[in-house]
Amino acid sequence: MPILVVRLGSPRLAGEGLRIGTVRRPPRGVPKSEFGSRDYYDLWLPELAPSEELLKLGQAAQGEAQWRAFQRKYRAEMRRPEASRLLDLLGALSLQTTFSVGCYCASEDRCHRSILRDLLVEHGAILTH
Repeated sequence: MPILVVRLGSPRLAGEGLRIGTVRRPPRGVPKSEFGSRDYYDLWLPELAPSEELLKLGQAAQGEAQWRAFQRKYRAEMRRPEASRLLDLLGALSLQTTFSVGCYCASEDRCHRSILRDLLVEHGAILTH
């Protein structure tokens, strides 16, 4: 039962399951009671989002060298014990149930969720596209 990596705020797919937001901040202007019904997330897990400082670095990345620097630093943050344990948990859960993880970025190519996708696989997760 796989994990689906999604853009938060996009329409849910049939059978997507619980949607987990791996973002630093909740959606602006949306009441907390409506996060799920507006297709943002059902559960907020900011511990898997880049730190505030790193998020700014990623958003400002102009070329491949800067993007690779962001990738290295995000991976380093995800090696911290608390983040690594969460990745292990999600990997194990993907063997039992279907759920999704995501972020707000329009393009996954320049978003931490592209790296998170790889990290989840490295932690034993089953993913689908």
